Amino acid sequence: MASITIRNIDDDVKTRLRVRAAGNGRSMEEEVRLILREAVGRKSGSQDLASIIRGYFGPSRGVDLELPPRDLAREPPRFD
Repeated sequence: MASITIRNIDDDVKTRLRVRAAGNGRSMEEEVRLILREAVGRKSGSQDLASIIRGYFGPSRGVDLELPPRDLAREPPRFD
């Protein structure tokens, strides 16, 4: 396995990373490995907007809206 060294990390970032790792019951090193694995593991898919919305709000996610019936269009105004 490879190793890397990251220099010049802000003290605030390091502190938040340490707190996050402790909150998850992991070492800082393991927390960084997990963050990197998740970041590079994401696929930059070429989904269209409708597919993305369906993924968040579709029937498989418990949201299934029933559309109300449509009425006939109203009579246009007359200018006699």
